[in-house]
Amino acid sequence: QVQLVESGGGLVEAGGSLRLSCVISGNIVSMLSMGWYRQAPGNQREVVASIGDSGRPNYADSVKGRFTISRNSAKDTVYLQMNNLKVEDTATYYCGVIGLPSGSHSARDWWGKGTLVSVSA
Repeated sequence: QVQLVESGGGLVEAGGSLRLSCVISGNIVSMLSMGWYRQAPGNQREVVASIGDSGRPNYADSVKGRFTISRNSAKDTVYLQMNNLKVEDTATYYCGVIGLPSGSHSARDWWGKGTLVSVSA
């Protein structure tokens, strides 16, 4: 069974930094994409940053230049370094991955339960 566990959220003042981590366990034969998403109260979940099989990262315009996504070589941990945080970054942040489970030829997604990031003015 695949599990994703996020950590690193918390309360920080505007301008501050946080580093989120997501540890992935379980049998994913091929990891196709790893990403961070966020959902603020009353809003839909949106992609923040993702990194594909090639290793090239993609960012939402709202976080470009402030956030950095990375992963370890084993592709079982993905990070999100968040600098110069703004009040509008306040949200629950979710880790999501797409990959091929063991014994299957169909890709699917898995999600963590989220970690709360609160940025105060």
